[in-house]
Formats: sequence, structure tokens, C-alpha cells
Amino acid sequence: MNQIDGVVTGQGGAVPPAGGGAVPGWLNGISLNGLFSDNGWEKWLILLVLIVAGVTAGRVVSALLRRAALKKSEGKEAFRQSLADSAAGPLNLALITGGLAMGLLQLRLSEHLLSFVHGTITLLIYVVAFWFAFNLVSLVELALKRFASRAETRLHTMVVPLIRRSLRIFVVIVGGLIILNNVFGQNVGAWLAGLGIVGLGVSLAAQDSLKNLFGSITILLDHPFRPGERIVFSGFDGPVEEIGFRSIKIRTLTGHLVTIPNSKVVSEAVENIGARPYIRHVMTVTITYDTPAEKVQEAVDIVKRLFEEKGLKEPIHGRVGADEFPPRVYFSGYGDWALRLMILYWHFPPVYWDYMEHAQRFNLRLLQEFNRAGISFAFPSETVFLAGDLKSRLAAAPPAPAHGRARPRRR
Repeated sequence: MNQIDGVVTGQGGAVPPAGGGAVPGWLNGISLNGLFSDNGWEKWLILLVLIVAGVTAGRVVSALLRRAALKKSEGKEAFRQSLADSAAGPLNLALITGGLAMGLLQLRLSEHLLSFVHGTITLLIYVVAFWFAFNLVSLVELALKRFASRAETRLHTMVVPLIRRSLRIFVVIVGGLIILNNVFGQNVGAWLAGLGIVGLGVSLAAQDSLKNLFGSITILLDHPFRPGERIVFSGFDGPVEEIGFRSIKIRTLTGHLVTIPNSKVVSEAVENIGARPYIRHVMTVTITYDTPAEKVQEAVDIVKRLFEEKGLKEPIHGRVGADEFPPRVYFSGYGDWALRLMILYWHFPPVYWDYMEHAQRFNLRLLQEFNRAGISFAFPSETVFLAGDLKSRLAAAPPAPAHGRARPRRR
């Protein structure tokens, strides 16, 4: 009975050393007996040449691929360069593995040693495959960045790194489990059950964080608003400063910074003021009740002329797609203390301070034209009729008889 490289061999075959655990078949019973006596120096020379050839070919091909990937390009060429960079490292290892495999398999090996060689080569092949899959995630990242640039979203700064990390973690876990199962002969079923229990516990403990995370992904994919746009949410009014993985930040018009969890944002209504295509302006102009009908019509005509006046006309005759938005004015009705004119127009583009400048110019011109035409603006007022007033007495007097005229009585 002999012991070589930690493995006890005897007439009954190789057995694992005392105290050792279960090991894969290709690692069990390795013996170097007869390895050097059964193979001449020419086979060892071929092994050395093939290994050197594999290393050299791998280095050369890897260097060429990395050099091609250093050029700055866009479009399909950028994808080809990313693919070349992803393949450089795995292809280098693949060529080295190929040279090593061809060199070792031309040797005369014992059954257990041959099994060990097959297991080692299989392990290297799996490493090459999953290394290449790990690097291919960069192609997915590049595609997502191009999509984000076209869609004008912040995917390239927030969601894309998250997707890249998640995919790479997934490749590492799947690759590790497959290698453990197919190369080392481990039963991964128990591992998966344990990971499932751990994952369930983590998901229950972090369900609020997960809700906010998926809320941020929903916001960035659906983009109901973008950073810089003014929104109104849950009573808070202001521009969005940041969209994070957990929350959004709104700078209110009073200067305060409000942080709102993403899970609430995606489940409630959000008013996006910054995305409006125009600013709608509605105003009511009141004129006194003693204004004659002709003057009321003149007031309407004055407003219509102002709609067409140079300097006032341009921002209020816009279009949104196929829809036109002409300004309008109407004698809309009778108020408690004044006649009402409703003036309505839409300001394009929706720049708030430009809109305020235009509203000021319009109001000044309206005031000038009404004063020139002698049309008086009304203000809240009440008219009180005394009991002794002539109009009141006449209104209270009985109707005149049909054959004559009623005479007012004197005091």
C-alpha cells in the first residue's frame, strides 16, 4: 500500500484519505503511478509545445481584439467593438485550454487520472462560457444606453447600472450552481432551497425598499415627469430636482426640499405642470350696469382688436398638433353688481415669465382703450333705494285704471 499526493492506493484501488469528505469522482483515486514510465520524452515535448502554442495564440488574439475595441465608434460598429472586448479574455483562456487539452489527452493516462483531466478541462470550458456571458452584459448595457438617449430618460444614469449589476450577479450565481452540479457533483437542490428561504426572509424585511425600487423603475420607464419639470403632488408644488431609487425630491416654490417615496408617487395622481403645451389664461372684465348695449359691443370689439395687435398677437395664436387655439371674448352674463366680459386665450410657448410679461402688456392696452372709449370698469357696490324715492313709490303704486291715468298722491 502506497500514499501518493495525499491519496492512498493499494490492491483494492484508490481510496480517499482518512477524515476526508465526499469528493467528485474525477478527483477521487488520482495516482501518478506509471505516468512518467508510460510516456516518452517526445510526448512531454508535444505537451509543452501545445501549451506554449495555446498561450501564445491566446495572447495574440486577445491583444488584437482589445486593440480593435479601443477605437471610438458609434452605432453598429460600437457593438462590434464591445463584442470584441467581451470576447478577448475568454478567448485567451479558451485557446490556452485547447492547447492544454490536446497536449494532455495525447498522453497515456490511468483511468482516474484521465477522469481528472476531463474534469479539469470541463471546468475550464464552463469558466470560459460564463466569463463570456458575464462580459456580454456590456452589450445589453450599451443597447439600453442607446435606447435611453433616444427616449430622453435618465435610464443611462440610474436603471442601466442596476440592470447591469443584476444580470452579472445572475450569471455568476447560475454559473456557480451549474459548475457545482456538473463538475463537482454537488446536489444544488438543497442550496436552492436554502437560497429561497433566505430570499423570502430578505424580501419580507425589505418590502418597502423593494416597492420604492420598483417605483423608481416605473417612473423612469414611464417618465410621467422628468428632472426639472414642475409638478404638483399631495399639495407640494415645485420642480423635480432628483429621481432616486428610493424617492424623488421636489424643491417647492417656497424653497423647501420635499422627499417623497417612489411607491407613493406611482400609486397616486401627479399633476405635471412642466409638461403643459401652453398656459391657459382666463379673465373676467366687469363694466358698470349703466353701460349702454352699444358700448358693451364696443368693449367686445376692442378686445378682439387687441387680439390681433402686433406685439400681443404672436404668443396667443398657436397650435398643438392639428388643434388651433384662437383667443376668444364674450359678453358672458350679468353679475351681482356688473356686466361681465369673459376673455380667454392660450399662451405659447408655456414659459411662465414670458406669459406674465404678455399678460401685463395686454392688461395695460385694455385699460388704455377702455378709458379712451369711455367704458367704465365696475367694482363691487350696492345701490340702496329709500322708501320715499320717486322710483320706489311708482313701483309700489297700484296699476292705473284702464279709462284714465293714475295721479301720484301728494303729502
